[in-house]
Amino acid sequence: MEKRYTMKMLEKRIGYKFTNPALLKQAVTHSSFTNEQRIRRTNNYERLEFLGDAVLELVSSEFLFQRNRYMSEGELTKTRASMVCEPSLAFCARDLDLGKFILLGKGEEGTGGRSRDSIISDVMEAVIGAIYLDGGMEPAKAFINRFVLSDLEDKQLFYDSKSTLQELIQGKLKKSFHYELMTESGPEHNKLFRVAVYMEDKLLGTGEGRTKKAAEQQAAYQALLQLRGKGCI
Repeated sequence: MEKRYTMKMLEKRIGYKFTNPALLKQAVTHSSFTNEQRIRRTNNYERLEFLGDAVLELVSSEFLFQRNRYMSEGELTKTRASMVCEPSLAFCARDLDLGKFILLGKGEEGTGGRSRDSIISDVMEAVIGAIYLDGGMEPAKAFINRFVLSDLEDKQLFYDSKSTLQELIQGKLKKSFHYELMTESGPEHNKLFRVAVYMEDKLLGTGEGRTKKAAEQQAAYQALLQLRGKGCI
């Protein structure tokens, strides 16, 4: 991790100052780092992630319960699952640039761990757990409301971008569309894909990702934003 990405900077970014800063450092410490540095394994983020997951589930459940008074239990469960799943939390974590603050081992760093959804989503939950331990439920709830449960319309658009784009173009607009791989770069273990999506011959959006699927999702999201701006959604 570059020196400029300090825990104090991260505190400012998340809007919470820790009484015990060691908790925040633990929340961004991956097991590969503790292994390489010969630090006790329990000093990585995994236990905090376990706690943060439970806090996030409670807060998001209460949020949906209060906001959707006529939604059934099944619908509530499905909606909560989409809000707190790995891609959703990774999307929120990228808004915070959490990846830049993660302490990784050299091997994990070399294979692109800093941008991997599974890692940055885990760190997001670990930060929630750390805030809860340090300050209790209120600051943890404030963090979740600000960084996970805000702008849900745009986030939902991102989560369902590929299926939503397909339904919009083929169903409502009655046109064809396709994805096109523009570039593929990087070593085999750490590829970066750049994809474009076209409606017939018109470019609608581009996206980048460590997998083609992730790049397509980003391209679909950009396409939906463009179509929404034109009143198609």
